[in-house]
Amino acid sequence: MSINIYYDRTRFRLKEEDKLKKFIIRVIAEYKRRTGELNFIFTRDRYLIEINREFLNHDYFTDVIAFDYSEESLLNGEVYISIDTVKRNSKKYECDLNTEASRVMLHGVLHLCGLNDIDPEDREVMQKEEERFMALLRKWLLNEF
Repeated sequence: MSINIYYDRTRFRLKEEDKLKKFIIRVIAEYKRRTGELNFIFTRDRYLIEINREFLNHDYFTDVIAFDYSEESLLNGEVYISIDTVKRNSKKYECDLNTEASRVMLHGVLHLCGLNDIDPEDREVMQKEEERFMALLRKWLLNEF
């Protein structure tokens, strides 16, 4: 079991990495899954759009793309995150960059746990779960959990 965080062509670094990793393990457990090998790769728009075009046939920028390599209840995957898009969204939503990066990581994990955001109903469920876990994460980081 390991959660790895990589930074590709970016100076951005997450705060509280170790606490965030432990929290992600708890999120995964809530979905009755076990954490296997999970890699988060923070990169740039330019690289993420190439992935989006090559693997998903989408020609647009996005903040996160998750690849699920899970085996039964063992969650394995890669979550690619564009720090450029995360920065823009943190300004748009008027939140701290680290908070938005954490939200996007959780979004990717939720995808790997089986949640979708393609249609409006699924998107609503995803947003509610993100909000719920972000509230818990704030408490976790303040050691109030």
